[in-house]
Amino acid sequence: MNFDEFTGEIQHRLEFPDTGRTVRAIRATLMTLGQRIPEGNAEDLAASLPLEIKWYMTGAVDDHGERFDWQEFVSRVSEIENADPADAAYHARVIIDLVKTLVPPSDFQQLRDQLPESEDDENWGKLFEVVDGGGWGDSEEAQTGGGPQSMDT
Repeated sequence: MNFDEFTGEIQHRLEFPDTGRTVRAIRATLMTLGQRIPEGNAEDLAASLPLEIKWYMTGAVDDHGERFDWQEFVSRVSEIENADPADAAYHARVIIDLVKTLVPPSDFQQLRDQLPESEDDENWGKLFEVVDGGGWGDSEEAQTGGGPQSMDT
């Protein structure tokens, strides 16, 4: 998959009217994720992504391995994307679902293993709700009838 295909797929899934907004959502999600996980893991995860997309997780990030919870992740993505936090959280879930289809299962599992899932605000399981719902095609139909959804952040 190349850059245009990746952004086109995200634009379709998020029903965005333009590529600019799509790229902002992708950049916000992957840069923030790159800040959260160790550099080597970011490089592993990004290796299967288009070069321009890979850069968001690796080259655009100064400090990898920062410790912050799900709420801080959503706050950072929301700020970079210039979107409502609930929308930013949903966008991140959809983007991560597409990433899952492009990377080796071991690299995706490594990502999951680094993000703790618990009952409190640290609950990174929320990032994987679309993935765990069967992927975008199944979960978006079941949950929303096809449009953006408002999940708790």
